[in-house]
Amino acid sequence: MKYFAENGLVMEYTKLHKVLGEENFVLAMSEGKFGKGESTSFYDLFRLENGQIVEHWDVIETIAPQSQWKNQNGKF
Repeated sequence: MKYFAENGLVMEYTKLHKVLGEENFVLAMSEGKFGKGESTSFYDLFRLENGQIVEHWDVIETIAPQSQWKNQNGKF
């Protein structure tokens, strides 16, 4: 995050779409802005152990303008 701030890049979550959990895994599906402010989807998967996050994986992908969508489903 420090690198992003020092280089004028943003990472901003603006909407939480879903949170799914099973056993010790939690998936958060969010939307926001990333890099130079592009509309972006964030999928964050966490593994918990003893109430602590012990692993984290993510997928960050730019959301295309709606005029370029192949269907009306969107990212979420």
